[in-house]
Amino acid sequence: MISMDFLLNPYFFTVFSVVSTLLALQCVSRRLNKSQRKKKYHPVGGTIFNQFLNFNRLHHYMTDLAGEYRTYRLLTPLRNEIYTSDPVNVEYILKTNFANFGKGPYNYNKLRDLLGDGIFTVDGEKWRQQRKISSHEFSTKMLKEFSIEIFRKMQQKLANKVSEAATSNQILEIQDLLMKSTLDSIFQVAFGTELGSMCGSNEEGRRFADAFDTSSATTLFRYVDVFWRLKKFLNIGSEARLRKNTKILNDFVFKLINTRIQQLQTSKDSANKRGDILSRFLQTDEFDATYLRDIILNFVIAGKDTTAATLAWFIYMLCKHPAVQEKVAQEVKEAINKKDISSSREFVSRLTDEALEKMNYLHAAITETLRLYPAVPVDAKMCFSDDTLPDGYSVNKGDTVAYQPYAMGRMKFIWGDDAGEYRPERWLDENNIFKPESSFKFTAFQAGPRICLGKEFAYRQMKIFSAVLLGCFRFELNDDQEVVTYQPMLNLHIDGGLRVRAFHR
Repeated sequence: MISMDFLLNPYFFTVFSVVSTLLALQCVSRRLNKSQRKKKYHPVGGTIFNQFLNFNRLHHYMTDLAGEYRTYRLLTPLRNEIYTSDPVNVEYILKTNFANFGKGPYNYNKLRDLLGDGIFTVDGEKWRQQRKISSHEFSTKMLKEFSIEIFRKMQQKLANKVSEAATSNQILEIQDLLMKSTLDSIFQVAFGTELGSMCGSNEEGRRFADAFDTSSATTLFRYVDVFWRLKKFLNIGSEARLRKNTKILNDFVFKLINTRIQQLQTSKDSANKRGDILSRFLQTDEFDATYLRDIILNFVIAGKDTTAATLAWFIYMLCKHPAVQEKVAQEVKEAINKKDISSSREFVSRLTDEALEKMNYLHAAITETLRLYPAVPVDAKMCFSDDTLPDGYSVNKGDTVAYQPYAMGRMKFIWGDDAGEYRPERWLDENNIFKPESSFKFTAFQAGPRICLGKEFAYRQMKIFSAVLLGCFRFELNDDQEVVTYQPMLNLHIDGGLRVRAFHR
């Protein structure tokens, strides 16, 4: 009998994956009939084994391939994986022939333990139903007003933390603070409940946040780990960690749902008087607790990780480009029409919608950050039937087809010779008004029917947080020589966090 230690040995997995991949590719090659041999396929950039070996620098590896091929294949035992950075192909996948490219069972099976039947994992009627409801919710005045109030309150708490560190000259791990602050914000918008992770006042909240991050990283690893199903069956290694952490998530969320149901049953206030998403969903009897968990947890992962990670990369870019940081700070002060602010509380009170609308350079600087450091660095779809992309190459039924926002932001054929440079001015017209680009070129928020419903919601939150932080403080990296890179996860976190020093303005 094979021992458990042997199954967990990384060398066993490496050797076994090479052998199994080569054997599978040989079988696939033999099964190709004459008509298939006549099809034109994208150039081969490597195999899934290469992805596994380059996992810690995954997006660098895929960007190198995109720079060489624009669109390429990685071979796997059962299918091709096609990765494209060509906006023409992206538009075809996300819009023109939208019906033929979806999450499919390949992605659903990898994501469902974390995201269940939420909007990021499903196709068909389930997706349309959630899209319709979510679209309505994001357009309501109540949600907008409720969320803005929460964003301002949470930003005030964050500003207080930064102020304490600036006064005492302490080092800040700003990504961690942003993650906790945005999680508290989005959690209250979603569940109407104070999580308290930023203040550390809630141990359950801290465990939920840690489990959330661990589950995200482990779920992404499934895409390069050909043995994840075996590990899940045996409940060993990364799959044992995922099961443990998703249980923490589920227990916490189900407890909140059941508590809210009891509150609404015993309280005189009806659900429609509350602004949070959960209460609004509970107005109908269409959803059981499990489906509610899936819908709202997808909302939380969309609002927490994406916004916080973008803000962390934004602070990093401003530390590397102090002239941009000062220009943003100056615009913010001019927009609120007050040069001398006595406190961050006063600053927050002046952040009206009208003031935020005037901050075109801030909007451009955030967008330029998203171009280079998109919150979702790669997004995979499945091809439902044989197809041909606009570049003339064939895609087979069952193939994975992914577009790469991270790589696309670095392609010179899309953005010009300065594609690798951080230059917010590229987003401004001759009057210094923000000028958007095609969503098939700038893919940070997807495009077509699946374009992110929370795009304006996210920009509003990021601009409120950024305006207060940069209007009240100046930031510098604690160590200019420290290598800052990403952690391979579903969302693009800074690996190990971002250590900065804050100074009062």
